[in-house]
Amino acid sequence: MTRTIAIMAGAALILLFATLLLVVMPYTQMDSEPVPEGLEPYSGAELRGRDVYMSQGCVYCHTQQPRDPGYAPADQERGWGRAPVPGDYAYDQPHLMGTMRTGPDLFNIGARQPSEAWHLVHLYNPRAVVEDSIMPSYRYLFEVVDTPLDSDTVVNIPEPYGPEHGTVVTTQEVEDLVAYLKSLDHTYPAESLPRADDNGDTP
Repeated sequence: MTRTIAIMAGAALILLFATLLLVVMPYTQMDSEPVPEGLEPYSGAELRGRDVYMSQGCVYCHTQQPRDPGYAPADQERGWGRAPVPGDYAYDQPHLMGTMRTGPDLFNIGARQPSEAWHLVHLYNPRAVVEDSIMPSYRYLFEVVDTPLDSDTVVNIPEPYGPEHGTVVTTQEVEDLVAYLKSLDHTYPAESLPRADDNGDTP
């Protein structure tokens, strides 16, 4: 009995230590990071669009974390922006940094592509704007109607990428998704993170 209690107490101590090391300490450290002045909280439409972004699995093919110039200067050469700092993700719960780049990084897609029309066409059929794109089409986020209402947002799909009959109009879901994508603009200034030199020391 005494041995069982000792084993249980030891396991509890190990679990407590792991929780402190892997959860509490990082949370405390990150919670103290300043939020960049140029970063705005998401609007209601942008938050709904973020939910659509997650539900459609965009995070599986797109990152939101340009790498440090010392590691991969190509990210900056492509115009993907500076390396992020922790404060850039202050309003992201959960974060959507991603791990794979089947498609381009989206950390600054709102700055690179500020056009709502471009995003709508791209989501309806990516090949209409990027000829060799392997991104799937999200036509089901749109509606095709015979006669658009005055309240409808018409999407002008170039030939031959549109439907054979009818007019493409948006849904609230795709409008919210585009609002979220356009909000991804981290071109405001932010303090760079310290980087280890060749000797492993930080400046």
